[in-house]
Amino acid sequence: MGFIDPRTDFGFKRIFGSTRSQSILRNFLNAIVYNDEPRIAELEITDPYQNPETYDLKQSILDVKAVLDNGATVLIEMQIMPVEAFAERVVYNTAKAYVNQLQRGQPYLSLKPVISLTITDFVLFPDFGYPVSRYQLLERGTDHCCSDHMELIFAELPKLAEQPDQSDRDSNRWLYFIQQAGNLDAIPPALGSRDLSEAFAIASESQLSREEYELAEKQRLKLLDEQGRLNYAIKAGIEQGIRQGLAQGREQGREQGREQGIRQGREQGLEQGLEQGLEQGLEQGLEQGLEQGLEQGLEQGREAGILETARRMLAELDSDAVSRLTGLPIETVRRLSDTDRS
Repeated sequence: MGFIDPRTDFGFKRIFGSTRSQSILRNFLNAIVYNDEPRIAELEITDPYQNPETYDLKQSILDVKAVLDNGATVLIEMQIMPVEAFAERVVYNTAKAYVNQLQRGQPYLSLKPVISLTITDFVLFPDFGYPVSRYQLLERGTDHCCSDHMELIFAELPKLAEQPDQSDRDSNRWLYFIQQAGNLDAIPPALGSRDLSEAFAIASESQLSREEYELAEKQRLKLLDEQGRLNYAIKAGIEQGIRQGLAQGREQGREQGREQGIRQGREQGLEQGLEQGLEQGLEQGLEQGLEQGLEQGLEQGREAGILETARRMLAELDSDAVSRLTGLPIETVRRLSDTDRS
């Protein structure tokens, strides 16, 4: 038989939050919270998991709560699916646990640190490359710590690069155990340490009662259903986004095409209109020039003929008679007569 999935609520509580889990949880927290340093000597699991008869699939979000030997409280949560404002919810739960320590009349000096350890089976901070990230109240410019009484630690399982080896950090081995134990039939050599062997022993399906096995199976199927719904929602969202993108792209393309067509049509119209206007103007100018030139030529020819006739008539007649017969002004006839005599 294999192992129960630590990512399910039942699996996580049985492995890390039962009465048998103190040493497992201590080693796990030393690895994740204190970077593989054995800082925690003792701890107390608050409200430990007891038996499946009293277990409810709709229990509170908080998975495991423990009080360390230095008085600090650790809130441990396993979250499978992303939800809206999840980081804000973690901050709220951590602050609430910190505030709830004080009873009426107690001084602030009685407050103890609260550490929130949140394990996610999804990427919460895409811009942060490491699986484990830590947050405290720090001064922005110098990272000076204002207070160490509240610390938020996030472990993102999808950021694990590969199966750890025996030289890897304990923190990576523990996270790989949480991520993959439900898919294993045997313990990998890299996870064969004493600490992890105890966790595998509690997680072994062969150690479950009939009620516990049925509960683990229900939660496994519930997890698959939730993952299926998430994948379907992601796929539907992608398809809808593609459809909306295509529709918007077509509309923008049509609008840009109309604008570009108007601009090009206006430019081409101006060019063609200018060419046609120049051509028509030249033709009309030539026609009008020919007509005006012909008229002017005929007029000048008529005037020249009349003057020549008048000049010949002056040989026989006086200027007054020539003026009357040709219609020329008397001054013009006299200039002609004077020119001929000279």
